[in-house]
Amino acid sequence: MIDLYPLVGPLLRRLDPETAHGATIAALKSGLVPKARGADDPILACRLWGLDFPNPVGLAAGFDKNAEVADAMLAQGFGFVEIGSVTPRPQVGNPRPRVFRLPEQRAMINRYGFNNDGLDAVAGRLEARLKGAGGKPGLVGANVGKNKETVDAAADYEIGIRRLTPLAGYLVINVSSPNTPGLRALQGREPLAELLGRALAARAEATPAGGPPPPLLLKIAPDLTTEDKRDVAEVALASGIDGLIVSNTTITRPAGLPPAIAAEAGGFSGAPLMAASTAMLAEMYRLTEGRLPLIGCGGISSGRDAYAKIRAGASLVQLYTALVYRGPALVGAIKRDLAAALRADGFASLQAAVGADHRLDPSVSPAA
Repeated sequence: MIDLYPLVGPLLRRLDPETAHGATIAALKSGLVPKARGADDPILACRLWGLDFPNPVGLAAGFDKNAEVADAMLAQGFGFVEIGSVTPRPQVGNPRPRVFRLPEQRAMINRYGFNNDGLDAVAGRLEARLKGAGGKPGLVGANVGKNKETVDAAADYEIGIRRLTPLAGYLVINVSSPNTPGLRALQGREPLAELLGRALAARAEATPAGGPPPPLLLKIAPDLTTEDKRDVAEVALASGIDGLIVSNTTITRPAGLPPAIAAEAGGFSGAPLMAASTAMLAEMYRLTEGRLPLIGCGGISSGRDAYAKIRAGASLVQLYTALVYRGPALVGAIKRDLAAALRADGFASLQAAVGADHRLDPSVSPAA
């Protein structure tokens, strides 16, 4: 694949971030972005929840909010793509400007506020994708949220899950965005237990007869207290959900940011989040005793980063912010470096490396 991003990237970064993102989506929809070439290294293949992933590198939610370019991003070499977050009703989100670049830190701050076209439009696109002989290949998950004004939050998640269960490879409950008032409070023990119970019931109702339900995951914030983490782990294990995504953006700010941008409200993402999100991932792996598959998300910008997440307990990984600064060729570079790291440490498969940093603790075993 010819990497045009060294030429195109600087031009995009002359635009404000949201306009640049819109231009990127338009280019992907038009087919102007070259596809990745070559097959994935077999050592990267993995099977999880009965699903086959050609590689463990996924696109995090937020890039393709409205399910417009999932297949175009799969064609960039991702092993899976997560669309959304989508809410039952269309939502404009917070006023602009609402996203800010931090190029020296390879980071961003956003306060989008679940802006999206709404469930009807997104479901229609996913339905169109699946039409035809067997539908299009590739695993596409759906991330669901609540509308800002909704009082009974679980009701919005039920609506989204019922509609998307037949259409998505997996489902994600997003209760960790910092940009919807009160959303993160749903991570408390009692509200979370109720939410997960209702979500699982909605999935069961919507699963086609005789078919397996799509995996249901919970995406959590990196800013949880020690008690919150224990509560999330215990509730998740007791509920029967299929996994966790660790983690979303943070409301904290690392030292050294330009003061004017650091003061902007919203979630911080990018390279500086790598260490904290990976430490939290390792902690959630220990708290769940390796019994619950985890997706590692936050700060990944290299194959070394992806490998660190896997050794810390991630079965899969996701990225987004690094694409802003490195472009789609980054996906191939991460996969090559990850495969090399696995072989250098003597692993015969990706799964064998999951949770490797915990192996000295006999009480922790890899999730199946």
